[in-house]
Amino acid sequence: MKLDHLTVIAPTLIEGVLHVRNCLELDVPFGTHHDYMGTYNHRLQLGNSVYLEIVALDPEGVDPGRPRWFGLDNQERVRSDWKEGRRLRGWVANTDAIDSIVLTRRAIFGSKVRLPTTNPTFAFTIPEDGSLPLDGVAPSIIDHCGDPTSMTSIPDLGARLRSLILEHPDSAAIETLYRELAIEHSPMVVQASKVRYRALIETPSGLRELT
Repeated sequence: MKLDHLTVIAPTLIEGVLHVRNCLELDVPFGTHHDYMGTYNHRLQLGNSVYLEIVALDPEGVDPGRPRWFGLDNQERVRSDWKEGRRLRGWVANTDAIDSIVLTRRAIFGSKVRLPTTNPTFAFTIPEDGSLPLDGVAPSIIDHCGDPTSMTSIPDLGARLRSLILEHPDSAAIETLYRELAIEHSPMVVQASKVRYRALIETPSGLRELT
């Protein structure tokens, strides 16, 4: 597995874009509507085939008939995390071995969901209740099915990820999990009283922190 993208999970897309602007001094352009999930996003390249996604429930989107990804059905929880300053809430790792990961780690990642896009489809892991894996400590998993995200479709405003840091009360256990999952470029884990992500990102205006 390898780091694919970071996710700012917002109560509304407007709030998400404003937060990233305040942190990075960059206006992240609109990305796409996820008609199959009832969500939409803005996206920004971060270098090395990694990008930032700001994702929110689409108020005009169609109910997908199943729990949405990133815990976005639980808007009360999304708003609560937002108010606590936990806005960079998760991340996604890509792999071409999603079946074996789900087979051995279903309790963490949930089921593999095949999602339709224009063509081809891709696969994504979503816990049965749609929540973030281990409250966002574990990544969601994506299998691009041989068609990786085209960075040419994601705006490049000169931002580059320098480090992703996870603060956690049991840093040793999380470091062990990341080693067992063999994730390239997984977050650096530090001991802290609460779960919180920080990303250090180099921008045209200098080094900034996204939280």
